[in-house]
Amino acid sequence: MPRLTFHGGALSVTGANYLIETKKSKVLVDCGMIQGGKHCDDANYKPFAYDASKIDAVFVTHAHIDHTGRLPKLIKEGFRGKIFATAPTAELAALMLDDSQEIVEDQCGPELGALYSKKDVTTTENAFEPVVYGGVTTVTEDIAVRFMDAGHILGSAIVEIFIQEGNDKTKLVFSGDLGNPPTPLLDHFAYIRDADYVITESTYGDRLHEDKAVRKSLLENAIEDTVTRGGVLMIPSFALERTQEILFELNELVENKRIPETPIFLDSPLAIKATEVYRKHTSFFNESALSLIAAGDKLFDFPRLKLTMRTEESKAINEVPAPKLIIAGSGMSTGGRILHHEKHYLPDPKSMLLFIGYQAEGTLGRRILEGEQEVSIMGDTVPVRAEIRAIGGYSAHADQNTLLEWVRVIRDGGGMKRVFCVQGEEQAANALAVKLRDTMAVNTVVPRLGDAVEL
Repeated sequence: MPRLTFHGGALSVTGANYLIETKKSKVLVDCGMIQGGKHCDDANYKPFAYDASKIDAVFVTHAHIDHTGRLPKLIKEGFRGKIFATAPTAELAALMLDDSQEIVEDQCGPELGALYSKKDVTTTENAFEPVVYGGVTTVTEDIAVRFMDAGHILGSAIVEIFIQEGNDKTKLVFSGDLGNPPTPLLDHFAYIRDADYVITESTYGDRLHEDKAVRKSLLENAIEDTVTRGGVLMIPSFALERTQEILFELNELVENKRIPETPIFLDSPLAIKATEVYRKHTSFFNESALSLIAAGDKLFDFPRLKLTMRTEESKAINEVPAPKLIIAGSGMSTGGRILHHEKHYLPDPKSMLLFIGYQAEGTLGRRILEGEQEVSIMGDTVPVRAEIRAIGGYSAHADQNTLLEWVRVIRDGGGMKRVFCVQGEEQAANALAVKLRDTMAVNTVVPRLGDAVEL
């Protein structure tokens, strides 16, 4: 009888880590960093609750660090199997893990020691085994896997796991992070037609997003309002997908002269490198984006956009007079170059901080979004006088209605025994679970960290 244990992602948006055990095999789905504070939080340093050397394989849904960030630690503790993921995920994860290792080394210092080394990161990168959407891969004697498009970021996947023990068959489906369609670049996520057990994300399980048609107008308004005041528009952005979507829409706004001419800085080395991976894997784009490329449009390149890779270039942004627009990481203001800009411009009432992604509990971004008047940035107390706005429509996560629709298709295929709501804070996960029970009469569970279930 298979067994599923929730070693991460339970009552938390971050730290996804799920163990599936059969009589002959042990596999993981994701092995993410626990976020909400610094990378050197004790939770990330704790030994895994299982023997890493006994894990046969890992299936990675996508490259975000809350799904990949502890893979090098898994290697460090003895894992020697393959890490299955799509080709873009493997390439983007390599960038993310290199960046993460440097941040950990910088933040944690010698008193905690290294969470993992550069060598562990390199070994992790070499362990990736690329798979394609739709193909079934036999992984062990009793486990096979299929990756389907999740529409979340480039190469993101829904993971279907097929277990056969004698005459007994069990199918698990992990949503990973489901996308928020329609998106400017990627296809709609895939619908799965049947499963015994569904493990679904619930990040926005308690709310609905704004209409997608509205979000570009909200971005346009934010730019116009800030430029009119002569301020600085700061956008903390995740290096993967959110940055590329923003560049895509800025490209259109600039080309159609819908926003005033103003300098636009992409001040994130990681986002710049990730954008190059996007350029390489255009076969994963939707038809609309491919049509623009075929017509000669450079999706991530337009007038007055400057990419600042080097530290000296980043510092020089301060010398450019306002108005200006700065896109910088990290997306939750937990590190990266956005902190320098926030420290500099948050006290300025003419400026604006615009959130375009989820702000996890405990992050600086969440505190600012919830209205704190003073925050600590790099050891200094910074007054928050800039205007604060958020655009939920840029979220790369499905909202409540979209999640319900995705699960409903699986239920209608018959045979679904139970749904587990994960990768959401307690309120969001419970809200989705209640909706699933009330609207579909399905057996729904909100697991806690360490919970184990016999399937």
